[in-house]
Formats: sequence, C-alpha cells, structure tokens
Amino acid sequence: MSTVLVLNSGSSSLKYQLLDPASGEVKIVGIIERIGRRRGSVTQKANGETLERELPVPDYREALALLGRMFTEAGTPLADAGITAVGHRVVHGGDVFTAPTLVDDDVVAAIHDLVPLAPLHNPANLTGIEVGREFLDVPHVAVFDTAFFADLPEVASTYAIDRKVAAEHSVRRYGFHGTSHEYVSSAVASHPAVLEKLSAEGRTPESLRQVVLHLGNGASASAILGGRPMDTSMGMTPLEGLVMGTRSGDIDPGAVFHLMRRGMAGEDVDTLLNKKSGLLGLSGEGDMRELRALADSGDADARLAFEVYLHRLRKYVGAYAAVLGGIDVLTFTAGVGENSHPVRSGVVRGLKFLGLTIDPVANEARSDEARVVSVRGGAEAPLVMVVPTNEELAIARQAAAVAER
Repeated sequence: MSTVLVLNSGSSSLKYQLLDPASGEVKIVGIIERIGRRRGSVTQKANGETLERELPVPDYREALALLGRMFTEAGTPLADAGITAVGHRVVHGGDVFTAPTLVDDDVVAAIHDLVPLAPLHNPANLTGIEVGREFLDVPHVAVFDTAFFADLPEVASTYAIDRKVAAEHSVRRYGFHGTSHEYVSSAVASHPAVLEKLSAEGRTPESLRQVVLHLGNGASASAILGGRPMDTSMGMTPLEGLVMGTRSGDIDPGAVFHLMRRGMAGEDVDTLLNKKSGLLGLSGEGDMRELRALADSGDADARLAFEVYLHRLRKYVGAYAAVLGGIDVLTFTAGVGENSHPVRSGVVRGLKFLGLTIDPVANEARSDEARVVSVRGGAEAPLVMVVPTNEELAIARQAAAVAER
C-alpha cells in the first residue's frame, strides 16, 4: 500500500502528514515550529498517541532530520514507511505552473524565479523542496495554490493598468487557496443534497453555481460555475480581498502612497498590511475565537472588527452571485468557516434577498461531516453548506497521480 508524505513548509514551521491517498487514512501528522529560533518544538500524532518535544531546530535540514527521528519513535522509520511520493505545497506558480508538477532541477530554478511574486511564501516552500529531495529519494511533486485559478476568465484576471507594464512585470490576478477551493467545490458538487437539488430542477452539475468561502487566518472567496472558477478574491498576492486575521484585504492603493509620502518605508507598509492589519489591526486580536469573546464582553473595537469582517464577506457573496447569474450553494470551509457558527449566521443574515437562509439548530451543531445548514425549502432554494477542507489529502492525491505517470 502506497503512502504520500505531504510537506507544507512555512517561514519558521514545517507541517507534515503521512497518508494513504486512496483511502485518505492519516497515519502520522505533525508540526515542527520555531525553526531557526533559539528554542523549537515538535508535536506529532501517530497510533493514537501524541509526542511533544522542545529542542533547538536551527534550520530545515535539522527539521527534516527531526521528522525522521519522530517517525522512528512512532514505530514507522522513513525507510519503512512505504513512501512513494512527497507532495509539497507551493504558494505561487505564476503563469509557469498551472498543474501539479514533478520536481527536477529546472522546476526548482523556475520556482526560485517566481520568488518576487511571493517573497513571504515561496522561499520557504522552496527550501522544503530542496532539503526534502536530499532526504528522500522518491518523486517529489510541487502542488501550487494558484493552479486551480490559472484559467480564470480574462475579465477576472486582468487588472486595469497599462497592458505593457502588466505583461512586463507579471501583474495579474492569480488567486490562492486553490487546492482548498478545488477540493471543497468538488465535494459540494457530489454531495447527495446538491445532486438531489439539481435533479429536481432538471439540471446537471455543469450548471452548478457555487460561492466558496475559505475562512481561516487567511481568507478567500471563489465563484465557481460547473467546477470552473470564474472569479476569486485574492489577486496578484494573498493580500487582496477579504478581511483576514492579520491582512487588510481590499484597500485603496492610494492609501499606500499616502503612508509612504508621510514617511513610512515600503517594507513597513508591507508589514502593516500583511501582519498588523485585518482583525488584529482593528481590535488587537487576530484569532476569531478570542475576537468573539471580546465582542461578547462588550469590547467596541472587537464588535466593529467583527462587523467589518462580515460586511466584506456579504459584499463578495453578493458580487459573486452577480458574476454567476445566481447562486445554488454557499459553502463555508477552513478553520473559521467550519467552526464559527456566528460567522455563518452573520453572513447569511444579510443575504436573504438571494434566498439564502440558515437553520439555527443545524448551524450550531458540531460535525466533521459535510452538511447542509440552511432551512430546507423548495427545490429552487439555494443551499448553505459547511464542508471541511482537506488540503493535505488533495495534495497527496495530486502528488500520487503525477508520480505514477
């Protein structure tokens, strides 16, 4: 039985999963944190047990060595784990990579060339690939966040700036969280409640109009028609779009020029908009659970932050309903989308004109399964759903498919 090791390399962390791409069974899952700092840590779950360690992890080479030791401690040495491929998450594929790609030296060089498009993400992704190839002599496959949105319609991918400048500097809307949006939208299209709805209306899945909200610390929305993305909220970088944990989302570019004219350095503006804005910038708290607790206690800043967050979400859902010519399913996914019923009810509350409804009992019930949380209406009534995302499984399946060619 084959297994795939999925690596998600961040600037100071390495998330990993060993799983069976066919069944989806997760055998080992872990995270190594604070790489390159004085004190690192690793947490791993395997065989129903959790292993935790605190120790120095000076670089990614040591992180991969530590991963190997943790596998051995769990009774599954890397050499005996049956690993047939390693799937690597890469944030930005630019116009170069529009599908999962078998890694070789030329691919590594091409990903390096794309670093200017994602300087906060691609360098770490690249390091994970380079070190991973040294440790494991199996096929390595890069799976790109941008790939699902590679064929966005030109009207959605094009910024209204000078065409020659845009072409010279690769300025266009790429979209992100593509692995999640693809996985979730596919799960929605095959869900019994959705198939029943389509059948009752005499329609096929090719006509299904979805809006998917991937809401985590990073957040993005997509408009999907018959499985093909028609628009998405993130743009050239993951900064555009929705209000996020620490990112501003949509902002007038003139505000950036204003801050710089007032003496703020470009790097400081970058840090402000990516790491000190969003919910954190508005309230001092970037975690939705803590923000809700503050808002419920009467904190005015937290309440405003939550309402700004909901306002932006409703605006995008309404816009995407217009893009699609209507809406059949609104789906919530990722950490906030799957677990925060106040977010779901708050979004839907302002969208009744689209026929969207929420069932309070279903919405507040907890489940790890894909489910409908709207009031059951007639066949033409749109559905509101919660569908857990599984980016690791999606990466594993894509990596296995490429490795087997």
